[in-house]
Amino acid sequence: MDKSLVNDYAKPNDKNIMPQNLEAEQSLLGSILFDNKILEELPTNFNSSYFFDPLHSSIYEACIYLVDNSRLADPLTLKNYLNNDKHNIDINIEEYLIDLRDGVLSLSKTKFYADEIRNCYIRRSLIIIADDLIHKSKHPSIETSAEQEISNTEEKLYNLAEKDQITSGPSNFKKVLASATKQINDAFNRKGKLSGIDTGFSGINRQLGGLNKSDLIVLAGRPAMGKTALATNIGFNAAKSSKLDSNEAILVFSLEMSAEQLAQRILAEQSTIDSHKLRSGDIDDEEFSKLVVTQNNIHDLPFFIDDTPAISVGQIASRARRLKRTNGLSLVIIDYIQLIQSSKANEYQGRVQEVSNITRGLKSLAKELNVPILALSQLSRAVEQREDKKPILADLRESGSIEQDADVVMFVYREEYYLDKSEPTQRDNENQESFNERFTRWQDKRNAAEGKAEIIVSKQRHGPTGVIQVQFEAKLTRFMDLAQNENLPAQIY
Repeated sequence: MDKSLVNDYAKPNDKNIMPQNLEAEQSLLGSILFDNKILEELPTNFNSSYFFDPLHSSIYEACIYLVDNSRLADPLTLKNYLNNDKHNIDINIEEYLIDLRDGVLSLSKTKFYADEIRNCYIRRSLIIIADDLIHKSKHPSIETSAEQEISNTEEKLYNLAEKDQITSGPSNFKKVLASATKQINDAFNRKGKLSGIDTGFSGINRQLGGLNKSDLIVLAGRPAMGKTALATNIGFNAAKSSKLDSNEAILVFSLEMSAEQLAQRILAEQSTIDSHKLRSGDIDDEEFSKLVVTQNNIHDLPFFIDDTPAISVGQIASRARRLKRTNGLSLVIIDYIQLIQSSKANEYQGRVQEVSNITRGLKSLAKELNVPILALSQLSRAVEQREDKKPILADLRESGSIEQDADVVMFVYREEYYLDKSEPTQRDNENQESFNERFTRWQDKRNAAEGKAEIIVSKQRHGPTGVIQVQFEAKLTRFMDLAQNENLPAQIY
């Protein structure tokens, strides 16, 4: 047997070859062939794409396959899984595998070999990303702006840093099935606990199972319904829960309100002081002391607000990725979709297409970051023209794209608001008794609706739809659970 076979194979022929270390690859594979248990010591994210040499990648994949099927991976069992013609090589594969195994000097250095192989892979990937950026910068496309190129490159760098991959591809069904089974097993072991982020509302938690990772949740409503208040309440509840658990950040993009205005709302809700009194400064010493205590209690929560106006999806993605790298990230809230700026390359398109690109981008970002994104949306004025003011999916502005891309669509509806606007007045030729009866009916209805709101789940990709009754305190801009809620579903999803 020619012992120089391994050394000769490891000599690169091109001085401009990409970063690689074939000797480290050979040493790692030899260690695995010597003792299959070495595979258990490798990092969980180590994979065959890290290898520079295609033959080495195939050897590693074959070892994984055999070991996963409770079989021995050695030169004799591997040789039938490797093909000389496929790799365009003229060596005897069985002899090469034997030389790899027999050339092992120490099993204690395999972790260092794995790190070196991965580092070379990252450097190669960086070169590919840089070359691609240089090419696209020298040969720009009219469809892609310079800002979009920055966002695209940043996304590739983020994926490389977080996931050790530039692009995703087809996944073996065996791996997907194992992942799905694990999720089912986790759900079984939770024994009724939430699968997603705690919203602080028992009805929403039961209906949705919390806010689940990679979901795009759209919360819509007409002005004055309380969309921002509900989203802020959910985000702040999630921040309090996160503080006790992972301490990962809740990131709010407030495109309509300033960060200070949003903070005032939170202070009003947490201190139970009238928000109007806080804005006007009309508070007494006791309330001021209460405000200070509240501020001290909540100031270190992992709650972040970005109030940049007319921000784009690319900028949202860039800032969310950066925060996830530095602080961790569990939830993104965007107020609201229609205020997100479309890319300049799409300005010539109609608004419906622009919103479609925005919602598609938000859904992609939710999957990329593996966090739920709660995005607020306005409703069209069609609601105001109907006698029944309860919103439906068709009322969404540019509803086609939003409804299609969202995993969950919820509406906020407060009948009290519309009843206040429709207080009856006496009609011409209407006698007093008839008017009194009509006014009494309105008053009874108004009293029954006072301080109440409905959260209508009109679409849920993985669960039921339904209506959740909640309480709303306008003075505190606060939503809360009703003490008795007969509309909550019995089953937790």
